[in-house]
Amino acid sequence: MNRLVTWITLFLLLLLVQIQSAHADLTRLAENVYAYVGTKDATPARSFAANAGIVIGRDGVLVVDTLISAKEGARFLADIRKVTDKPIKYVVNTHTHLDHAFGNCVFARLGATVISHEADQAMLASKGADMLKSVGNYGLKPEEMEGTEIVVPQLAFNDRLSIDLGGENVRLIRTSPSHTEGSLVVYLPVEKLMFTGDILFSDFHPYLADADFDGWAKTLDALLAMEVERIVPGHGPLSTKKDLQAMKEYLVLFDTKAKALAAISQDAEAIAAELLKVLPKRSLAEWMIAANVKGRYLGKK
Repeated sequence: MNRLVTWITLFLLLLLVQIQSAHADLTRLAENVYAYVGTKDATPARSFAANAGIVIGRDGVLVVDTLISAKEGARFLADIRKVTDKPIKYVVNTHTHLDHAFGNCVFARLGATVISHEADQAMLASKGADMLKSVGNYGLKPEEMEGTEIVVPQLAFNDRLSIDLGGENVRLIRTSPSHTEGSLVVYLPVEKLMFTGDILFSDFHPYLADADFDGWAKTLDALLAMEVERIVPGHGPLSTKKDLQAMKEYLVLFDTKAKALAAISQDAEAIAAELLKVLPKRSLAEWMIAANVKGRYLGKK
């Protein structure tokens, strides 16, 4: 009987650890930098396991991405307030896909200035309202999006922008069109730390339908040349330069193989099954492979 109680207790403890890891609080990456990293709950309501984070300066806070909804944004804000009560001055959208930018409204209501690249500012302005109306296509329920409003970035830039938070200089850099036309990185040179948004997916199959593969390769090469030691990807665990290189290799392999398969078949699921045999193993979002095939390789035929 005692042995049974022990096994039940161990099982419950393991279950608790799994739940906590799936819904983790912000992780401290530096004295003034926190992020969600490596979330395992990749359901739509949980922002498809998108990462987000904050940089704290003497004068205030800069938020990197805002998750998929007002509810998710509010959860993020509550976690931020466990760390700091400084004013949230800026929000940076690494790009404006819904899982990274539809929580903007939570922070805009606090008076934060929302920033993105010009191209993604334009994308959210032109497509955001329609995307919000069609959230069911992304597996989201109306109640999960309650209170969500589209907030288009008020401030946009072209190639580079530096923000002084007071004792912390944050650099926003867009090299080339990549995951989206305006995808950018948030770089902290002192900490040698970078938020890449969806320019990097680690242990997570990437979304490719809007991608510029040539520009993405150029962007990854540029990031590989920078002084960076730790990277917060758009989805997945804390990463390093080796993950940037792996991302570049994944893109080349996917594109080459998918083009060859799409030339002889229109069956997205069959193509995805063949791709899965040759692509590097990633533990999350296998469903994305077929979605990419449909959206990028068969959708134009």
